[in-house]
Amino acid sequence: MAKFMVSITHAKDNSDNATVGFVVANASAASGVETVVFLTTEGVRLSSNGYADDVHEEGFAPLKQLMADFVEAEGKIWVCSPCFKKRGLDMNNLVKGATIVGGAKVVEFLTTGGSCITY
Repeated sequence: MAKFMVSITHAKDNSDNATVGFVVANASAASGVETVVFLTTEGVRLSSNGYADDVHEEGFAPLKQLMADFVEAEGKIWVCSPCFKKRGLDMNNLVKGATIVGGAKVVEFLTTGGSCITY
C-alpha cells in the first residue's frame, strides 16, 4: 500500500499553507493511501482543541472541517513532541486523531515506503 506524509509547519502564522496541507492530505486519504499529517514547528498549534475553529481561507472549507474530515477518512495526525513541548501546549487538549510522536516514528514511516511533502 502507498504511504504519504504531509508535513505542516504553519498554523495561524500562514493559514493558507496549513489549509492547503490538509486539502492535499484529504485527497490522499480519500484515494485510499495511508496518510499521515505531521505537525511541526508552529503547525503543532493546530493540534490543540479550538485553535483552528476560526481559520477559514477563502475558497476552501474551514480548517476545522478539513481536519475532522481527514480523521474521519482514517488519516492520522502526528505532532512533533519537542515542538509541542517547546510551545507549552496541553497534552490533555489534543484534537481527535492527534498523537504526540518523536522523530523516530517519522523516519520509520518514510523509510518503509512513505513519501513526504511540506507546507
